[in-house]
Amino acid sequence: MKLLVALALVGLVGSAVAEEWVSPVELDYHNKIGIPAAARIKAAEQALDFDGARIVGGSAAHLGQYPYLGGLVISLTSGGTSVCGSSLLSNTRSVTAAHCWRNTQSQARSFTIVWGSTLLFSGGTRVSTSDVEMHASYNMQTLVNDVAIIRHSWVTYNNNIHNINLSSGSNLFVGSWAWAAGFGATSDSQLGIPSTAFLSHVTVQVVNSNVCLAVYGGNTVQASTLCVATTGGRGTCGGDSGGPLVIDNQLIGITSFGHVDGCQRNHPAGFVRVSSFASWLWARM
Repeated sequence: MKLLVALALVGLVGSAVAEEWVSPVELDYHNKIGIPAAARIKAAEQALDFDGARIVGGSAAHLGQYPYLGGLVISLTSGGTSVCGSSLLSNTRSVTAAHCWRNTQSQARSFTIVWGSTLLFSGGTRVSTSDVEMHASYNMQTLVNDVAIIRHSWVTYNNNIHNINLSSGSNLFVGSWAWAAGFGATSDSQLGIPSTAFLSHVTVQVVNSNVCLAVYGGNTVQASTLCVATTGGRGTCGGDSGGPLVIDNQLIGITSFGHVDGCQRNHPAGFVRVSSFASWLWARM
């Protein structure tokens, strides 16, 4: 997932005209990333053009390997279709990024959550809901507190569908290797063209959040931000928003933002730090 955020920085020097500064994070996720990704994935499934690739630098995931991952097919109020990811927390609750529900340019009408499938537009257990609660302090301009709880009808656990535990406590996981999974693009060149559609995964290393701070700035990177390195072109890409970052069956991160330059330029990627929101999530379980 690569997000671009356009923020205006107004500076008046004497009578000089205010200049606009463009941040390296995307605010308009659905129009710029999610809608093209949905069209690409759907076209690939319809064409049965599958080679197993997803996520940059990763590989195909097996059915049941990420039983908590729910693909999101998003119906927007504009009439468009977008995509994101989510993680199953209980039989009736899932979590995703708040920007998957609402951003500066788009509002979702409903989510169709897809569990137990390596494809997004076919197969698996599919449940629709419009009961989504964004964090009250979510900031669409900076992506701070980019987390939302999804309430949905009961989903029964089986070998391919199961919940994941929430990370809590003070462990920052710096230096640890974690798994990210999703249906997003597998390279920068696939952002907007028909391609493959299998669920895929990749392992990435958690780094100190100062690495993200140096790239994205303090408006976006907070103590509640978890940062991973994308060395070697490995990481999340367009369409992976809201999906899980996991260590030892613990959800430690929610895919939130990446760099405007693309998925394969070795810029760090930002995630919601789940432990910072564990109490907020538990109160809504």
